[in-house]
Amino acid sequence: MNNRKLVRGLLLVAVIAVAGYNTLRPPVEPGHVPGPATSTQSRTGNPALEQAFEARASDVQVEGSGVVVRVLADDTRGSRHQRFILRVADDQTVLVAHNIDLSPRINGLHEGDRVAFYGEYEWNDRGGVIHWTHRDPANRHPHGWLRHNGRQYD
Repeated sequence: MNNRKLVRGLLLVAVIAVAGYNTLRPPVEPGHVPGPATSTQSRTGNPALEQAFEARASDVQVEGSGVVVRVLADDTRGSRHQRFILRVADDQTVLVAHNIDLSPRINGLHEGDRVAFYGEYEWNDRGGVIHWTHRDPANRHPHGWLRHNGRQYD
């Protein structure tokens, strides 16, 4: 019985320590482009993105930024999409699927580049996907965009 109390006590201390660390540590991504709903700090710098991931939500408009960790081959099935992976927090990446039939490709995109985004988040267990990073020609969906090296792609 004493061992169980000791384990519970240690777990409680660990949870408090992690919560304190996450509260007091500096932002992970200097130069972050905040979205409209960033009145409080979060581990991603974007509370809407963090909440959508934790809630396993989809169809959520999010704005944020991250660092390119991998540039992938284009998806050429159906509408063509430029694809790359952004690190948006120490422990989260998202796949960006940017429709290059409706918006210009980001030429010269490399690992380590910072990209800001506004688009629709779709949850998956790998961190999620950001898409609708372009204008909607039918004006039925919020217009999205990407920003890279001072240029906006929409």
